[in-house]
Amino acid sequence: MSDRWLVIKASKALLSSDSEVAPASVLVDRSTGKIVKVVQGQDLQQEGAEVIELSSSQVLFPGLLDAHVHLNEPGRTDWEGFETGTRAAAAGGISTVIDMPLNAIPPTTTVANLDTKLDAAKGQCHVDVGFWGGVIPDNAEDLPGLMERGVRGFKCFLIESGVDEFPCVNEAQVRLAMDKMVNSDKVLLFHAEMEGEDDHSHEEDVHADARTYASFLNSRPQKLETNAIEMIIRLTREYAQAGKPVKTHIVHLSAANALPSIRAAKKEGLPLTVETCFHYLNFSAEAIEDGATQYKCCPPIREASNRELLWEALLDGTIDYVVSDHSPCTAQLKKLDLGHFGHAWGGIASVQFGLPVLWSEGRNRGVTYQQLVRWLIEKPAERTQLNHKKSKIAEGYDADFCIWRPDAPFDIKVQDIHFKNKVSPYIGHTLYGAVDRTIVRGNVAFDRESAQQFASKPHGESILI
Repeated sequence: MSDRWLVIKASKALLSSDSEVAPASVLVDRSTGKIVKVVQGQDLQQEGAEVIELSSSQVLFPGLLDAHVHLNEPGRTDWEGFETGTRAAAAGGISTVIDMPLNAIPPTTTVANLDTKLDAAKGQCHVDVGFWGGVIPDNAEDLPGLMERGVRGFKCFLIESGVDEFPCVNEAQVRLAMDKMVNSDKVLLFHAEMEGEDDHSHEEDVHADARTYASFLNSRPQKLETNAIEMIIRLTREYAQAGKPVKTHIVHLSAANALPSIRAAKKEGLPLTVETCFHYLNFSAEAIEDGATQYKCCPPIREASNRELLWEALLDGTIDYVVSDHSPCTAQLKKLDLGHFGHAWGGIASVQFGLPVLWSEGRNRGVTYQQLVRWLIEKPAERTQLNHKKSKIAEGYDADFCIWRPDAPFDIKVQDIHFKNKVSPYIGHTLYGAVDRTIVRGNVAFDRESAQQFASKPHGESILI
């Protein structure tokens, strides 16, 4: 048997969101990592090829793309790292992640810092990894070099980020960044929370009764998000009308109150996109017990009525795609022993569970496989400029695949978690949609049924083109 060729045969395959689930066979050339042939049916033959034949309960998808992951290396490898974070991603059917610029030290705000991160990633990644750059005060002159080097775009905060080395920016500093990005294919991402001129600080709200989730929720009201989003839309419109368009993107939308403004901006044709997170579509504030700091994230998980409006926006296309915002930390930083929402790190670890979380909630809402492919692969690939090679099962595309069983229930147990710190609000939950295999450019990155489960030598690469 040749190591070069791989044939995958599936009775249920979805090649892209505009196709139907049908039998298909795929021929992969491992020497290039590319798909060389896709045919209907299961009769494809290639002399000497390894053959993976799916069972009738398994579905073949393109490999998933999570565009919002904090891998935290170098600098905070007690929180996460390239090896553990991408290992967990592979176990979740993900073949590509895009690493956020902060929580690593140094942050990805200069070319030199990016090179430091690339050096740290070498030989460690089980899946392919792209990189967001960062916008902080006084680094506007670094942005052109980072764009040329191959970052997918830039992220900024309009409120304090929680780490000293990645300070937030004001409107004037946002404008300096946008001036460098005019007519670029790169996108400017916003952590969209911002206090208005008439707003008071809400810090005292969470410390008033630090164990109650209600106090934390009151400390991050929807108005912080709507303040920020109104400014983002205003700037996006101003630059577009001046003939200097800049693509903008709202990360981890939580506040449904912002949806009317977003819908209007999209109807207007502004180059604005929006993501939300699995946890906002799954959990609700009413169900979070006091002291349960594993649920803390910023912006926060809001009420069930808010969750329903987010689902409505996802289904009608107002929200473009869904990400994990995998933002892990040590158990100590989560303050689980104290249950103190004011002092706990705000972030949810979930990169391993996105597909089953979304499917478990969505299957009862009539969500289709095509919608999953659109939200978890095609739309994030488009926004990260990877849709020319990462968005579908087609000739010439990267041989990235997710093999999963939609009807298979499984319990999330601590011993089955592959990210570094086994802290997550999903522990103990039963989900549908077990991922069986993840293939990255023709190489098996994860195989649930094998003794080792993961490739002994990680095959992931850094993506800079």
